[in-house]
Amino acid sequence: MSELETPQAGDDHASDIDVVALLMRQHGDIRNLFDEVEQSRGEERRDAFRRLVRLLAVHETAEEEVVHPFVRRAVEGGEQVVRDRLAEEKSAKETLAALDDMDTDDPEFMPRLMRLRTEVQEHARAEERYEFSHIRRSTDVTNLAAMAKAVKAAEAMAPTRPHPGVESATANVALGPVAALMDRTKDAVRKAMGKS
Repeated sequence: MSELETPQAGDDHASDIDVVALLMRQHGDIRNLFDEVEQSRGEERRDAFRRLVRLLAVHETAEEEVVHPFVRRAVEGGEQVVRDRLAEEKSAKETLAALDDMDTDDPEFMPRLMRLRTEVQEHARAEERYEFSHIRRSTDVTNLAAMAKAVKAAEAMAPTRPHPGVESATANVALGPVAALMDRTKDAVRKAMGKS
C-alpha cells in the first residue's frame, strides 16, 4: 500500500453520518497501523510508518479544526478538556516529528515508537471519554453529519506530517495550507525517488 492510500476520512466510502463513529474508526486504523509497523521490517516498515505519520497528521488536524472548537463551545468545562487534549497532541507531534527524522532500522526507532504508541492510545482514550461521548450528547444527528463532512474536508487539505506548535483551528487555517503544500511536495519527491 502506498502512502497516498493511507486511510483517512471518506476513504472507505462509508456514509459517515456521525463524526464520532468516523473518528472512532480512524482510532482503530491508527492502532492497526502501529501493529503493522511493529510487525514488519525493512521497506514494509518504512511504508507502514509513512502511512501512520500521514494518518496521525491529518486526523489530528481535523480534530483541531472541527472537534475541539465544538467541544469548547458546547461541552461544560470544554475549554479545559481541549487544553488537555492539545497538550497531549503537541507532545505526540514532537515525538512523531523526531521519529519521522529517523531511519526505521535505527535501533532506537522501535523503543521510541512504543512510547509514541502509548501516548497516542492514552490520548485517544481521553478523546473518546471527554470529547466524543459529550459530542453525541450535545448535538443532534444533523450536526453530527455536518461535522463528519467537515472532518473529511479538513483531512483532504491537511498537512501530511506533524507540525508541533500548530494545535489550534486558527493556526491550522493560517499555516496549514502552506505546510500541507510543503508536505505533499516532500511526499511526491520521496515517492519519485523510491523512498516511500
